[in-house]
Amino acid sequence: MITQLITVPTDGVELPGDLALPDSARAVVVFAHGSGSSRHSPRNRAVAAELHTAGLGTVLTDLLTRDEDRHDASTARHRFDIPLLARRVVDVVDWLETQPATEDLPVILFGASTGAAAALAAAAARQRRTLTVVSRGGRPDLAADALRDVRAPVLLIVGGRDPEVLRLNQAAARELSGPHSLRVVPGATHLFEEPGALEQVADIVKRWCEDRLDAVREAAPQT
Repeated sequence: MITQLITVPTDGVELPGDLALPDSARAVVVFAHGSGSSRHSPRNRAVAAELHTAGLGTVLTDLLTRDEDRHDASTARHRFDIPLLARRVVDVVDWLETQPATEDLPVILFGASTGAAAALAAAAARQRRTLTVVSRGGRPDLAADALRDVRAPVLLIVGGRDPEVLRLNQAAARELSGPHSLRVVPGATHLFEEPGALEQVADIVKRWCEDRLDAVREAAPQT
């Protein structure tokens, strides 16, 4: 496992992040955290650790600078600025393409809460690089018109006891023109804090990503 601190240039600033690459990584997962969170989100880190066991690399970055984060804490302005967040996710994807260890790896975008909208908008902007998009308790509806431009398969995961977010995900799914699946974790609330809920999320994500990678390998021309 290779782990390193990284900085990604974007909008005239640099975003700190953590890159982890298992030996012979099959893909790299870019996390887009949700409202009021950061790259230190314990839920995203727990999922990332499980993904490493499946041979998937991970990148967790702060999408806001410290000044922006302080401002957002009192105004909640930036966390709902989907164009800003999406642009920064795109910059992370582009940065990965400049690095020898990740330049050829498929990219999986993983968004939570408002980060899901940013991940979907970034997927629409970087269709060639995006293998799939995963939303955990997300607000895909906030991606608005970008939903229709997403071509990569999309996995939407919602807690069974999160009815409003489930409704919003169902509505967003109807706007997606590409392949997609909506999975409900029984008994889970919005943050998946119930015992075993996050483990179910990680298992669903691993299986989904493995299926997408297998499909790409099977479709590749035989030599």
